[in-house]
Amino acid sequence: MDELTILNRQGVLTELDVHFAHLMRRLSGGGSPELALGAALASNWTANGHICLDLAAEAGKRWRSGSGLVETPDLECWERALLKSPVVGRPGDYRPLVLDEAGRLYLYRYWEYEQEAAVALTRRAGHLVEAVDERRLRADLNKLFPKAPDGRADWQKLAAATAVLRHFSLISGGPGTGKTSTVIRILALLRQQPGGGELKIALAAPTGKAAARMQESIHQAKQGLPVDETVREAIPEQASTLHRLLGGSLDSVYFRHDANNPLLLDVLILDEASMVDLALMAKLMRALPERARLIMLGDRDQLASVEAGAVLADICGEAPGFSDAFHNRLTLLTGEEIPARNHAAPPLSDAIVLLRRSFRFGHESGIGRLASAVNQGRADACLALLENEQLPDIGVVPAQDAIAGRAAGVYRDYLERMGSGAPAERIFEAFNRFRVLCAVRGGPSGLGALNRGIEARLDGQGLIDAREACYAGRPIIITRNDHELHLYNGDMGILLPDRESDGRLRACFQTSEGVIRKIPPARLPEHETAFAMTVHKSQGSEFERVLLVLPEEDSPILSRELVYTGITRARRRFEISASPGVLAAAVARRLRRASGLRQALWETRD
Repeated sequence: MDELTILNRQGVLTELDVHFAHLMRRLSGGGSPELALGAALASNWTANGHICLDLAAEAGKRWRSGSGLVETPDLECWERALLKSPVVGRPGDYRPLVLDEAGRLYLYRYWEYEQEAAVALTRRAGHLVEAVDERRLRADLNKLFPKAPDGRADWQKLAAATAVLRHFSLISGGPGTGKTSTVIRILALLRQQPGGGELKIALAAPTGKAAARMQESIHQAKQGLPVDETVREAIPEQASTLHRLLGGSLDSVYFRHDANNPLLLDVLILDEASMVDLALMAKLMRALPERARLIMLGDRDQLASVEAGAVLADICGEAPGFSDAFHNRLTLLTGEEIPARNHAAPPLSDAIVLLRRSFRFGHESGIGRLASAVNQGRADACLALLENEQLPDIGVVPAQDAIAGRAAGVYRDYLERMGSGAPAERIFEAFNRFRVLCAVRGGPSGLGALNRGIEARLDGQGLIDAREACYAGRPIIITRNDHELHLYNGDMGILLPDRESDGRLRACFQTSEGVIRKIPPARLPEHETAFAMTVHKSQGSEFERVLLVLPEEDSPILSRELVYTGITRARRRFEISASPGVLAAAVARRLRRASGLRQALWETRD
């Protein structure tokens, strides 16, 4: 039995990894065991969210089984053996596998994506917008961002100024730090610049849910904006998914808009950027004209995308502060006292602003304090906060039966509204107040078991009839894009009786405009029940109450970023079901994805 078969049977490698390794062997005319292991692991690491295989992390490893021993070579020997193969090249070579000087082994396609993204972002970050009326900008900034009484630096104001001055800017901050209010003011500033009324502006997010929330937030925020009515009316509200903006098509990795058919845009505002993977980022950079502003928003501490890469975190790097020249320009323009400078900063440092102050969670907020403790990796502080009965907005749910019972009790409201014939809008309003989030799909604390348990409780109470797959009140989440129906992975719906169709069930979806779309269940793309959803799927959403369920045993999938993302989905009340040991292990574990993007973006250039 060869090494790949042993690792496949142990669950280390998938069938796809093994087939890819065999292909590389054939293409190289036989190939060495070192090549086969490298190719298989590179395939596996990429499928698990990494951009490349970090050879140093796998060198000298041993896997024992009843069938034998598999051992990877030491790093130097492994690199030497790989470079002897005709299927492995150095950066710039057109080979199936690329090995760089830092010992990172890439599938060629991902090496190319990384290079494209790094070059495009660095070039865009280094360009200042030339046609800026700074006198007008200074006056508008002071009007839209009045001086704070506490005298602290107004990072929202600094972020807005940066976005107007540069072709690329990134605004990162946790929930309640004012990303949306900053964006609405950026849009007002742009509209009030010379020629601003002619700017073609697009709003986008990675998922339909995030786009809908972005649109709703901008609609609400612009109502009280201290600008002329003509400016307010010129601020766009319509948001779309990034795939729809780029012109995605069914079952294709290519988009209609690319370097040869660029987007007709002057400004793109991209929300929830932590959910954007490397491949999508590279394709966006191809399609976006160089003259256009790209303004990205996101929370660098959230989970990275499901696909390969942690693009937002890599772009943020260590955020070392503005260069001397840009620091001085911002100070003169905004009147703000900026505390830090970086004398040898790369171009990207002038494009990134971190919003530091939360207006949603004050010093006494249990949710805010818990999220901060998780971010700092302070497991003991997290456990102490959860045990503190003086914090009414956080708590612990101890047992599996209690989870189903707690969830069923809250979901009763939307089902009773459905039973009384309430409009779909009111049913969605009640349903969206609460969600159960989980970390894994399998096991007693996984997605399937939680959904079945909640379903059984509600069925036992006579609130649903779960004998059929399609029943009134069933919440669903789309798991496969359908461009024809404009339904996308992550979109949420509820099966409801439709008076206009003689009471037949229709899958109802609430659009970003608040309109209810009704689709016959038989036409739906792949979907699943969604009383509970994974933390990954919850990104881009917020709920009044959240119950986060971690598995009974520790798992590599559990991380600080996952727990933080789950906590920050809650606006008013957060509860967790997890053993102290599992929670502590999760908080201690950082999400690390192998990538050369951060180094490519942040290495100092002359």
